[in-house]
Amino acid sequence: MRSSDKSEVDRYYRFTFALAIFTIVYNIAEGIISTYFGYHDESLALFGFGLDSFIEALSGLGIAHMVLRIWHQPDGNRDNFERTALKITGAAFYILAAGLVITGVYNIFTSHKPESTFWGVIIAIISIAIMWALIIGKMKIGNKLNSEAILADARCTKICIYMSVVLLVSSAIYEITKIPYIDAIGTLGLAYFSFNEGKECFEKTKNNKHCGCNND
Repeated sequence: MRSSDKSEVDRYYRFTFALAIFTIVYNIAEGIISTYFGYHDESLALFGFGLDSFIEALSGLGIAHMVLRIWHQPDGNRDNFERTALKITGAAFYILAAGLVITGVYNIFTSHKPESTFWGVIIAIISIAIMWALIIGKMKIGNKLNSEAILADARCTKICIYMSVVLLVSSAIYEITKIPYIDAIGTLGLAYFSFNEGKECFEKTKNNKHCGCNND
């Protein structure tokens, strides 16, 4: 490989690593803000979305490590750090999904009403925009590097958009209609995606190279 080619590849990997770090920081900030407003406004969907953001930040550590690994060892296999991170993240998603189902069903039976879901709408819109920009960036770099690992990570990021859409729809409908169980239904939707993310995390541990998301 010519030095100019290697320099360009290194630049792409540095950018990809920067995206991974940004994702971690953003998810932590999103988690703090979402859980605060979710608790304050008694919106279980927004609170659950915030908890998911913290788990996504944990998942991001594994992604950042993966980027460094394939940068320096393009043909290397998934290592113990990544597998452990995936197992911990997967277990956290399963626990979150169970908690959301239990509390969501309880809120349906008790007709619990959030004080407001306004911030759920705002946070969801911001999340959709940022996650979509991240997907575009990852897809662009993944294609330039011909890296299936980075492209697969971009496909996995689409799940975050789906969860944001669930939050947006449930929050917007409740804000307009004030129907008691809408927020709880949104919570169950988040639980569904959390369960799937947990399942995918454990499936990834069986793959040596990259994640196996196919959310085209």
